[in-house]
Amino acid sequence: MRLLVFFDLPTTSAAAKRAYVLFRRFLLKDGYDMLQWSVYGRVVNGFDDMETHLNRLNMNLPPEGSVRCLTVSEKQFAAMKLLVGPPRKQEKKVSAQQLVLL
Repeated sequence: MRLLVFFDLPTTSAAAKRAYVLFRRFLLKDGYDMLQWSVYGRVVNGFDDMETHLNRLNMNLPPEGSVRCLTVSEKQFAAMKLLVGPPRKQEKKVSAQQLVLL
């Protein structure tokens, strides 16, 4: 399964910009990959792991803005169509068939 995080955070003040940077750093440190601007995703191993990562997200939410989550299966994620632009390096290296969860 994939946990996708979508966010739109304000950067109009120094405090808001700092909150944005801290949230983005948290996502990267917690194993999320940037799919495109303000869209990050990571692999989760079932519903228990998803709940763990949702709890971590809730503990690290910024005070303002909009943050949303969506869980999709690997098959659904692999069926995503890239309409414009080249695939990212991570997408070229690993396909859904190559992904092995231990």
